[in-house]
Amino acid sequence: MTAVRTTPQTRWPRVAATAVGLVAVVAVVVLAFLWPSVTAEPRDLPVAVAAEPAVVAQVQAGLEGRAPGAVELVPVADRAAAVDLVEARDAYGALVLGPEPEVLTASAASPAVAQLLAGLQPALQAQVDATAAAQGAPADAVPTVAVTDVVPLSADDARGTTLAAASFPLVLGGLVGGVVVSLTVAGTWRRVTAIVVYAALGGPAVAGLLHGLGGLHGAYLADSLAVGLALLGIGATIVGAVGLLGRPGLAAGLVLFLLVANPLSAAAVPVEFLLSPWGAVGQWFPPGASATLLRDLSYFPGADTTFPWLVLTGWAALGLTLSLAGRARDRGAATSPALRGAEVVSPVPAPAPSAR
Repeated sequence: MTAVRTTPQTRWPRVAATAVGLVAVVAVVVLAFLWPSVTAEPRDLPVAVAAEPAVVAQVQAGLEGRAPGAVELVPVADRAAAVDLVEARDAYGALVLGPEPEVLTASAASPAVAQLLAGLQPALQAQVDATAAAQGAPADAVPTVAVTDVVPLSADDARGTTLAAASFPLVLGGLVGGVVVSLTVAGTWRRVTAIVVYAALGGPAVAGLLHGLGGLHGAYLADSLAVGLALLGIGATIVGAVGLLGRPGLAAGLVLFLLVANPLSAAAVPVEFLLSPWGAVGQWFPPGASATLLRDLSYFPGADTTFPWLVLTGWAALGLTLSLAGRARDRGAATSPALRGAEVVSPVPAPAPSAR
């Protein structure tokens, strides 16, 4: 009689632990992706204001009554100075209160903030009307508060959805590149070469697609370099982590970039919408730095882009350094005195001597 071989079954405690562990992982993933958006609200948004000091104090008090802590007014001399701040991305908009009152917005910086500032127009108009009435000015002489979008979004991406949505594919692109190179390419220099070539070719390719879809509007070469550095910063860090830590480096890279850096990137909302200090922290990672840099290159040529360039370059250098550190560790282990003096045992037994 032939014996029937049965596959050993998993013990019930391990089954339960696996199910509970999977639930915990799913809960963490959902929390990481939804928490920033659920808790997002305007906090200390810098908005320029051109008005007399007494008027500025009055406007600030009115804003605190409508949206406490949402806006931080930055006094400027005149409308031109306010426009300069907006175009340098040092302010999300401006309130010009004088003979020609005006609300300046910048939908390219944030459609949500532009809508918030435009919503102040009725209240400002009521204040202008009340002031004119108190001064006895005729009704036809009361100025109308205008709303002007000084840095509008492109007609090809009128709602800014393409630019905002581009951040997550860049993160996935960096992750896929790092994981695939780590698992399929052997040898430190070969891995480094593969991930550098991947980023060098992927930058122009992805930037070309985003230009064609209307998401990017900066200089093509600058956009290509920014995208390439984002891919390299994420991919090279994963490759370096695997070279230094082995397979656990994959898990560390996925958790860092997918569950931490990506939700904190502020790609779809202003940095000030995220709970402090997490919005600022997110700008130190490739997803946040690349999102800010690509928006600046497209719409704010006067903005200072030094910081995001340095962040992306720093992560790329970190990844390559980790790869070299892993190679040095492996070479050191291979040439250690303990291994040099150890007897090497062949896994294939030597043939027995033949009898003569």
